[in-house]
Amino acid sequence: MEYRIHGKKFKVTDDIKRYVETKLQRLDKYFENPEVLEATVVIRPDGVMYVVEVTVPAKRMVLRAEEVNKDPYAGIDLVLDKLERQIRKNKTRMSKKANKERFADLVLDFEVPKEETDNNKIVKRKEVELKPMSEEEAILQMNLTDHSFFIFRNAKNGEIEVVYARKDGNYGVIREK
Repeated sequence: MEYRIHGKKFKVTDDIKRYVETKLQRLDKYFENPEVLEATVVIRPDGVMYVVEVTVPAKRMVLRAEEVNKDPYAGIDLVLDKLERQIRKNKTRMSKKANKERFADLVLDFEVPKEETDNNKIVKRKEVELKPMSEEEAILQMNLTDHSFFIFRNAKNGEIEVVYARKDGNYGVIREK
C-alpha cells in the first residue's frame, strides 16, 4: 500500500510517518492487491486534540475512519482499530453473492470473533411524506425532531435531499449527482 501522510496546520515528523506506515500495514491482509492502493492520512489539530483521518479508496468502495485524541499516536492506533472493526463487522454483508463483485478487492476469508458478528439489522422501516421546503426549513425540522439528519424535497429544484448535522456544528446536504 502506498501512503500519503500529511498534516493540516501540523508538521508530520518522520517518526509519525514511520509509525503510520507500520500501523497501516495491518490493513494489507484485508486486500487482494494492497500494493495498488493508496491510503491518505491527514492529521490536524483541533484545539488541544488531534484529528486523525484515514481514507483508503479501492476500486468500488472507500474505507474511511476518523478519530480524535490528545495524542496523535493514540489517534492513529484508534483510527486503525476502527477501520479493522468496520471490515470485520461488515464481512458478512460484503461476502453475500450480490455484493461479492463490488468488494472483490477485499480478502474475506478471515474469522470474525463472535462478539463482532453482524448484529446490525434493520429493525424499523418508516415512510415519510416529503414536503417541499428550503434547506433552512429542513434544518429547523431536523432540530425539532432531535435527529442527526432529515430527508426533504428541495422547494427550489424539486429534488430529494438529505440535510445532516456535522461533528463541527455545521450542516451538510447530500443530493444525487
